[in-house]
Amino acid sequence: MKLSGADIIVRTLIEQGATTVFGYPGGQIINVYDSLYKYREEITHILTAHEQGAAHAADGYARATGKAGVVIATSGPGATNLVTGIATAYLDSIPMVAITGNVPTTQLGTDSFQEIDITGITLPITKHNYVVGSVEELADTIREAFRLALSGRPGPVLIDVPKDIQTATCEFTEQEPITPEPRQAAKEIRIRDAAECINLSQRPFIYFGGGMTTSGAQDELKELAEILDAPIGCSLMGISAIPTDYPRFLGMQGMHGHYACSMAMHRADCIIALGVRFNDRVTGNRAKFATHAQIVHIDVDGAELDKTVSAAHSMRGDLKLTLQKLIPLLQQKKLPEWRKTIEGLKAEERRTLDNRDGLTPRSAVLTLNKYLNENTPVATDVGQHQMWTAQNISLKKERRFLSSGGLGTMGFGMGAAMGAAIGLKERSVLVTGDGGFGMCLNELATAVTYKIPMVILLMNNGVLGMVRQWQTLFFDKHYSNTVLERKTDFVKLAEAFGATGYHAENLTELDEALKKAFSADGPVVVECMIDKDEFVLPMLPPGGSMDDIITKVGESDE
Repeated sequence: MKLSGADIIVRTLIEQGATTVFGYPGGQIINVYDSLYKYREEITHILTAHEQGAAHAADGYARATGKAGVVIATSGPGATNLVTGIATAYLDSIPMVAITGNVPTTQLGTDSFQEIDITGITLPITKHNYVVGSVEELADTIREAFRLALSGRPGPVLIDVPKDIQTATCEFTEQEPITPEPRQAAKEIRIRDAAECINLSQRPFIYFGGGMTTSGAQDELKELAEILDAPIGCSLMGISAIPTDYPRFLGMQGMHGHYACSMAMHRADCIIALGVRFNDRVTGNRAKFATHAQIVHIDVDGAELDKTVSAAHSMRGDLKLTLQKLIPLLQQKKLPEWRKTIEGLKAEERRTLDNRDGLTPRSAVLTLNKYLNENTPVATDVGQHQMWTAQNISLKKERRFLSSGGLGTMGFGMGAAMGAAIGLKERSVLVTGDGGFGMCLNELATAVTYKIPMVILLMNNGVLGMVRQWQTLFFDKHYSNTVLERKTDFVKLAEAFGATGYHAENLTELDEALKKAFSADGPVVVECMIDKDEFVLPMLPPGGSMDDIITKVGESDE
């Protein structure tokens, strides 16, 4: 059948299994929006308040479902407003297909109204991007974009479609949905060499990241841990890949990770790293990182191997397939001394926990845990609340923790929580701070309009808490532009958008507010008052090693 380019875009999205897309219309994409109207019974479009919110929503949808998120925007400012969301997805390896309109091909390069070279801008933050040159190549370009987004190490792909390509016509034949490129295990010889190294270890530690969720290797991870009698830790991106109450799981490692997890990794003689990159928040001073350990690193992306730390054994391949070949080569271990060391570290960690009475960041998250079911997705913005949540949230199911790890994007959470709720058809939770929420609160309009069930736990301390914490510890309390002094009444703000708002000054009020919020139909904002001088601890100081972890701030520092 003969279709316009705009119709081909929408029909190909439907063909590829897209049932929901996010976006914002404009002049150079209006033909596509006309097609979305035509096929509205087959594909739902969510109109956000801002293109950045649409990109984060597509990202959250992808994180929660494992499918590629789709976002659509017009040319010029519409396209550039996607950039932060695309970069966020890129640095966290999230599959996304972004479709932008542009001026007609005859006007490209003439500085036409709202013309921008969006492919040039996004080249460093996409797996690939395209300017479609003819209507005949449009459908196959979209199919290839989905394949690239979902294959290997996932990531965002952008397709820029000039206006005349949207209006031109050609024959369209529907095809089967694409399948990602076949996964491959690492080379056999590398697996055998790694197995010999692991078999010699007496203090093995398993460290995984977001690649664990992508690969679906949770069962192999647990089997590996049982064979090696090893503790397990994760990066921020790894949270929720396995249940947080799994007995061998020590939690998150790194700058603000759990004490026992970070110290166990520091004392290990063999670190088995699975689908994770050793960024600066994990290693601290790289010259002093894991000096007693042999590192065995498996990742689907060869560029991550030996990039920041040198591994004794590097294996490029899919985690699940590689572990399936590695595990039979490993010897069953019983390591009572190592277990005793781990139990000692866990006991030390318990002594450092914030068990103060009353409303504290930790008690707020523990109270929230009471209302989560195994399907509830929890998104965060970026800052102190993000770390408090990562340290204390209780999750049972994979793909239920959504947080910007690589880019650290304030404003990410609101869109992500909406996308997750829509993708999973479940009530979602956003834990945010007054700083991060200020960057994304316009999307409350979207959540209200579409009656998205969301609980927004807003930790309000009146400051940009994480930056202020650094200013306290390392900049002689020079609180330059981190005290917000805003007069915003968040309860009234929520009501102005058409949502419900509650204010909590103590734990009893917070518990009552959350109970009401989790029984509501649409979005609810629960403002929770937190002292401005609360710290995220433990903390690895900049340039420090794991021996320098700060677990308590003395009165003189406060």
